[in-house]
Amino acid sequence: MTLHAVSTPTPLDELLLMLARLRHPITGSPWERDQSCASIAPNTLEEAYEVVDAISRNDMQELKGELGDLLLQVVFHSQIAKEGGHFTFDDVAQGIVDKIKRRLPHFFAGRDVTVEKQLDDWEAIKAAEKAAKGHDSIFDDIPLHLPALVRANKLQNRATRMGFSWNDISGVYAKIDEELAEVKEAAASGDRVHLQEELGDLLVIVSRLANVLGYDAEQVLREGNRKYEKRLRYMESRLKASGEPVNNAPLDKLMAYWAEAKLHDHTQPEEK
Repeated sequence: MTLHAVSTPTPLDELLLMLARLRHPITGSPWERDQSCASIAPNTLEEAYEVVDAISRNDMQELKGELGDLLLQVVFHSQIAKEGGHFTFDDVAQGIVDKIKRRLPHFFAGRDVTVEKQLDDWEAIKAAEKAAKGHDSIFDDIPLHLPALVRANKLQNRATRMGFSWNDISGVYAKIDEELAEVKEAAASGDRVHLQEELGDLLVIVSRLANVLGYDAEQVLREGNRKYEKRLRYMESRLKASGEPVNNAPLDKLMAYWAEAKLHDHTQPEEK
């Protein structure tokens, strides 16, 4: 009798097997076997944002856990696709390996290039890939369902490549003033449809300002929300401490606590 060495399964092997068991149509877990790629798509997006949040807080232990949650989503989608005869997890992994090799030919050929040359070649290869797929616009591959600020940033980057950009940042500020005036005019008219349109124009140009200044508008707003929430929580704690109702508190009291919260921000060390 010939004895064969039995290799210990890797954690990834275990995860792939686990999802297959959970998805079994008869003996699987009820919730997992009922899901589709579409039904878990919101979970995937949420897990991606939680990864970004852990990174923004420089919490490496939390990041480890969140990356695991995101990996679970990749394996989950791959298992569903495998059951439908579309592709497997190995196909996903091989696909990204092939893409990196295809887009970094200089590296795998042992040639040194500048960062600028690498980025130019990457974009040229991407353009050729899109053309092969029948895309005839540089905007065709920007997903419609991206978060609005993320999509605005991508659209603006492509517009800049076209040359559609201000030569001086003063032009961006002037455009913001123009769009704000149009928002005020639309608000005064009472035309809600027109007002929504003008608000959209204003948000787009404000996100453009972040882009021109070298910031990602999504990250800027995320940080703004974090600071806003911190101040709101401070106000809430002050209301509770003084025995005042949290709901429908007097505006003058809230404004006083808001001023305190701002001062508190400047006198306390930043939370990690």
